[in-house]
Amino acid sequence: MIPDLFHYYDAATGPFRNLSDLSPTEAQQVMRDIRKQGKGFASQRAEDYLEIRRRLESKAREMFLLKGGKPVRVAPHYMTVGECPWLLTWYENGQALRIPAPTFDPCSISFTYGDLFPTMRVLDSKPYRGQVYTLREIKQVIDEFGLPQEWNYQGEQGPERYIEVQVWDDFPLASYLSPDGQ
Repeated sequence: MIPDLFHYYDAATGPFRNLSDLSPTEAQQVMRDIRKQGKGFASQRAEDYLEIRRRLESKAREMFLLKGGKPVRVAPHYMTVGECPWLLTWYENGQALRIPAPTFDPCSISFTYGDLFPTMRVLDSKPYRGQVYTLREIKQVIDEFGLPQEWNYQGEQGPERYIEVQVWDDFPLASYLSPDGQ
């Protein structure tokens, strides 16, 4: 059994607001606005962030499909395995949403040991680099390596600070995506 899943967001925008759901032009405008405000972690992202993000999301989706995953969405929503309070600092008014892992169909969630960006882009000898895991597989990885937010709370031992969950279906999130669900 894995811990509950958490989603971090800014109270001003609400949960599960996804840049990847916007057209490239709309997403670029949102990123420009975020950079102009200069607040939060997202304001520090590189100019090519959206291009890299879309490429990595596509790669993760393809890898998940090859392992038998059944993604409904083109791009995922993001959560973490277990609580990671550090992520609250990414936002001006950070909030956390906790959802029990059994809420999700295992065929609609994939995992990376660490954030998708460093997992797919850092070149070192760690065995979990470049990998997308199923629910069954991530349980084994957790047994072997533990939760990064426990052994690397300050981020001094590398970029892995949490296990990221890619949620490939809106259905289990429906009450959080609608105005009535907030």
